[in-house]
Amino acid sequence: MGKSRKPGRGGGAAEAVVEAVDGGLAELIPDRDRARAWTLLIDGAPQSHVDLGDPAYLSFEYQRRLGHVIDLAAPAGRPVHAVHLGGGALTLARYVAATRPRSTQQVVERDAALVQLVRRELPLETNARIRVRSADARDGLAKVSDGWADLVITDVFSGARTPAHLTSTEFLDEIRRVLKPGGTYAANLADGPPLAHLRGQIATAAARFPELALVADPAVLRGKRFGNAVLVASDHPLPVAELTRRAATDPHPGRVEHGRTLVDFTGGASAVTDAAAVASPAPPPSVFR
Repeated sequence: MGKSRKPGRGGGAAEAVVEAVDGGLAELIPDRDRARAWTLLIDGAPQSHVDLGDPAYLSFEYQRRLGHVIDLAAPAGRPVHAVHLGGGALTLARYVAATRPRSTQQVVERDAALVQLVRRELPLETNARIRVRSADARDGLAKVSDGWADLVITDVFSGARTPAHLTSTEFLDEIRRVLKPGGTYAANLADGPPLAHLRGQIATAAARFPELALVADPAVLRGKRFGNAVLVASDHPLPVAELTRRAATDPHPGRVEHGRTLVDFTGGASAVTDAAAVASPAPPPSVFR
């Protein structure tokens, strides 16, 4: 299937871009409220929101929470070395470039056709210092040098599910290998009741990192609905108090769990290994209605 454009609303309005990519049907939908902003959907599931006029603006609640992690990963404005596993519309890489100029970033995105679409329709700033590699996330991570990264962010979904090989202790061993001492790892996770996947991912991270925090909507943590949770990990103490304050003041407030409360939340779940790993659960159809 080739690409097509849907007529925009009103004269001169931006048009939606619809194009087949490796992962399904991609749609770039213009934001009627922000002149140069777009939402990326894959097979109808929202993936990213980008404002080319203000790349420091984060629309999705889970991306705002990851933005808080980015803000607190180093002193304000200091350049960082960042690895992004999963690219989407490169929202978070653009955010780092905007808020931490002169940062050096590597993005690993398996969907080469999606990368081509995003580069063409939502071009990066020429001085952004963002390298995009089309590869499987774990294969791409293996090419990153030991101790290179201040920050690693995982936001990988295939058919709205996190692939199994990105959920294991062996995967986190690779994350730890590329992180500098004191570096920060953050992962966007998605789960719903009974939260077995989320509990297992916290247990897996706890097997490899001494410091953990989880940011999520309270209703998700109570198992009331399907949703996203941001898991943060490091070998150094995390800025839990400031992360808690920022999450609580978001338009959709989030709760931060850490320490003994977070360990208790796992309910005795075991760490996941490659041999036993499974993909995260598929979201119910009502999530995207």
